[in-house]
Amino acid sequence: MNASAELLKELRIDRSAPPPGGPSPSRRWLWIVIGLVLALLLVLGVGALLGGKKPMTVQTAPVVAMSQAGAGNNSVLDASGYVVARRMATVSAKITGKVREVMIEEGMRVEEGQVMATLDPIDANAQRSLNAAQLDAARSQTDGLQAQLRQAEAEAGRLQSLVGQQLVSRSQYDQAVAARDSLRAQLQTARHNAKVALDALAIADLGVDNNVVRAPFSGVVTAKAAQPGEIVSPLSAGGGFTRTGIGTIVDMDSLEVEVEVGEAFIGRVQPKMPVEIVLNAYPDWKIPGHVIAIIPTADRGKATVKVRVALEAKDPRIVPEMGVRVSFLEKAAAAGTEAPKGVRVPAAAIVERDGKPVAFVVQTDDKVKQQSLQVGQVLAKDKQVLSGLSAGQTVVLSPAVELKDGDKVTLEGAEK
Repeated sequence: MNASAELLKELRIDRSAPPPGGPSPSRRWLWIVIGLVLALLLVLGVGALLGGKKPMTVQTAPVVAMSQAGAGNNSVLDASGYVVARRMATVSAKITGKVREVMIEEGMRVEEGQVMATLDPIDANAQRSLNAAQLDAARSQTDGLQAQLRQAEAEAGRLQSLVGQQLVSRSQYDQAVAARDSLRAQLQTARHNAKVALDALAIADLGVDNNVVRAPFSGVVTAKAAQPGEIVSPLSAGGGFTRTGIGTIVDMDSLEVEVEVGEAFIGRVQPKMPVEIVLNAYPDWKIPGHVIAIIPTADRGKATVKVRVALEAKDPRIVPEMGVRVSFLEKAAAAGTEAPKGVRVPAAAIVERDGKPVAFVVQTDDKVKQQSLQVGQVLAKDKQVLSGLSAGQTVVLSPAVELKDGDKVTLEGAEK
């Protein structure tokens, strides 16, 4: 019985003992996963070492020599302004009156002295008729006094000879002389009154002429302000229904441009400086011009100085109050003068690295090279570079902060 029990004990399986023949299956799978992860990391690392980082896409611009840019065509400053007329007038009558006829329309060209409108001349005509009658009366009185004077002079002459012969009394002669002198004085007064009447008639003629409104100079009508039947006056009526003008005319030959330049940049503008004018309405039309004058006062509110610019081309398309863009150009170099130094590059291509101006030049292998620069004057949206760049090179515009020397780049528009 004990022997059978011992035999059964020997047939039992001891589960606490390690299995013969190597590690367990769970540990084997763990080592397999670790191996795969290490292999994947190794592949990624090798790929990064072989392929490098992805090239950055950039915009570029060429470097242009200052002399190649064309002397006199380089903009040193851009400003906005408007077309204005130096000769512009709102034409009105010299007197208050009712409009009888208006002979102008907007866009019509008028010559100097041309009738633009007429007022009702009834009052002026009546006044002229009165003054003409007064002149006729004064002249008639003068004629009568002249006849009387001739008779008095003849009478005084006869009495003078008779007094010498003592045929008449001395008193009679004295009376004749007094009558003659009185008529002379009356005639002088009558002639003066006739002259006054003549002057009054001339003033009445001016009053009649004041009912005719004429153009003060040749130009184009830009506004028609009155209609027949309205009352016009050279003075403001204080908010009533009285018009103050007949119309507005502009001398198109007096058009020019006024621009406001910031105080910080006014030093770049000089009298007779060449400019290029572009109308907002015709952006492809470049009009030559030059600076007439710099107005010697500033606007403290806007911190600007007004500059007058002449238009060297006259064209019906140019009208007052048009918006314009003015580019102030470098003056053309005189014969024998030294050509401008350095090159011209867009200001966006120049950045600071370690406190110094630099630019990134794109080389033939599409890698960039950082170049230290010596910067000159500002030329509108460009800058003059005195050293560090050469004409014909290509620079990166607005380089990113992470762009470094030797990085490979892809030009914008060249991606496949």
